[in-house]
Amino acid sequence: MVTVLGARGGILDGNLSAYMIRPAGDDRAVLCDAGTATAGLVAAERAGALDDIAVPPGSGLTRAGYVLTHTIRAYLISHAHLDHVAGLVVASPDDSAKPLYALPATLRDLSQHLFNWRIWPNFGDAGPPPALGKYHYRALTPGRMEQVPDTAMTVTAWPLNHGGIESTAFLVAANGASVLYLGDTGPDAVEGGHRLDDLWRAVAPEVTAHRLKAIIIEASYDDTRADRMLFGHMTPAWVTRALRDLARRTGGPRSLRGLTVLIGHVKYSLAAGPAPQDTIRPELARDAARDGLGDVRFVIAEQGLRLTLD
Repeated sequence: MVTVLGARGGILDGNLSAYMIRPAGDDRAVLCDAGTATAGLVAAERAGALDDIAVPPGSGLTRAGYVLTHTIRAYLISHAHLDHVAGLVVASPDDSAKPLYALPATLRDLSQHLFNWRIWPNFGDAGPPPALGKYHYRALTPGRMEQVPDTAMTVTAWPLNHGGIESTAFLVAANGASVLYLGDTGPDAVEGGHRLDDLWRAVAPEVTAHRLKAIIIEASYDDTRADRMLFGHMTPAWVTRALRDLARRTGGPRSLRGLTVLIGHVKYSLAAGPAPQDTIRPELARDAARDGLGDVRFVIAEQGLRLTLD
C-alpha cells in the first residue's frame, strides 16, 4: 500500500516528495523521502487515507502524530536535497527514534550539512557533538537486501544519477510483493551513465516473477523541456523510454501488463495556464502508446492519494 504524503517537486512547500509504504493490513510503514512529513500526514488524514490506522485509546496523539511517531518505523532517503528532507528535519524534535536508511554519501550530507548544530540540532547518532541519537544512520550497500527492523519489509538500494549528485532507488518488499521507489534521476543518455540500466537489470527478476506491483518515478517536466535543461530529471517521454528498456529485459511490453507507475515530483509552476500535471497526463498516454506500453497503468501522484496494490 502506498500513501502519498507529498507529490510535487520544487517550490510547493507542504507538498514535497514523501511516499509511505506498508503491507496491506499492517500498520508498520517506511517513508520514502520526507520533503513533507507532518503536513502530508495532516492532508492524508483529511483525505481519509489514514482511516484504516487505529489510534489506541489514551495515546494522547492526533492521528497524524500517531502515524509519524508509531506507524512510520524508518526513513529511506534518496538524497539530501531540501525538497526530499525538509519534512524530516522540521519534524525531528517531535518525532520518535527510528533508523534512517540511505547510501553513505547521503548520510554524510545529512550529518555534515543539516544535522550539524548550525542548520539544525544534531538528531543523528553521528556527526558534530553532541549527537542526540534519535535517528540511527544505517548505511546501505548497493544491491544488498536489508531487513527493516520491527517491520515485515526489506529494502534494497541502488545508486542513481541526478545532475551530478548521487540519488537512490529503493526496492521495498514484503510478503512476496514489492514496490520500486526512484528518487530524482535523469535518463542515462543525458546523464552520461548507465545506472538506470543497471537498476533494470537488478529488478528484472521481480518483474518476471510478477512480484513488482508498482514503480514510483519522477517526471518533473513535460515533453517540451530540452534535454540540456533537465538538470537530472525526467519527462514523460524519457519515463516511457526507460520503461521500454525494462520491458526489453523482461520479455517485452506484455511483461509490464498491470504494473502501476506512479508519477511524482511534477514541478509546481507559478505560470498561468494548465497545471503541469494536466499537461503531463496526456503526454504519458501518447508516449506509452508509442513505446508499446498501453497495458501499464499510469497514475499522477496527488497528496492524500492511497493506492492499494494487488
